[in-house]
Amino acid sequence: MFDRVLVLGAHTDDVELMCGGTLVKLKELGAEIYYSTFSFADKSLPKGFPEGTTRDEVYKAGSVLGIGPLNFHLFDYEVRVFPSHRQEILEDLVRLRKRINPNLVITHNSADTHQDHKTISEESFRAFKQSATIWGYESFKNNRSFDNDLFVALNQTHIDTKLKAISKYNSQLIKYDNRDAVVSLAKYRGSQINHEYAECFEVMRVII
Repeated sequence: MFDRVLVLGAHTDDVELMCGGTLVKLKELGAEIYYSTFSFADKSLPKGFPEGTTRDEVYKAGSVLGIGPLNFHLFDYEVRVFPSHRQEILEDLVRLRKRINPNLVITHNSADTHQDHKTISEESFRAFKQSATIWGYESFKNNRSFDNDLFVALNQTHIDTKLKAISKYNSQLIKYDNRDAVVSLAKYRGSQINHEYAECFEVMRVII
């Protein structure tokens, strides 16, 4: 059903953490995956990591997920101030829509409380609401609530590949290692559908 998938994240590593397993599965099913994030979050880098560190890490992580370098569309907005750049972000998203024409967009969910995540969720819905199915991925740190409308069943290989992609973000693992939480959440969501693992999504728009 979905052969052109655009996945969106406010910051580098958001995508891998929240829906990396699903991207691996979609790739296996023949989808072309396009990847776009909007901040390298240089101001949030731990001491000792030079500016631009996550620029290298994001390509390494994407390669693990099977995303080629030509399918990256990366922007460099300042971290934590996305609400003041809503219009520019919307215009970037509209350009991506025209360039890629995806039939599935995966983005931050509508209940995410992080200001950057919330902006990407809202502006991506505005940009793609008339042209693509839109899923919002689960954030285990930033959701007060979450509409788990859709489950993607995953296996051990999908989770192992996701963890390998996350491990490429050495600068982030030093700040907080979320790999245990990632596995625990995937097991919990899998148990809800009688499967080994799963990732959950809010269904924000369906076009068939």
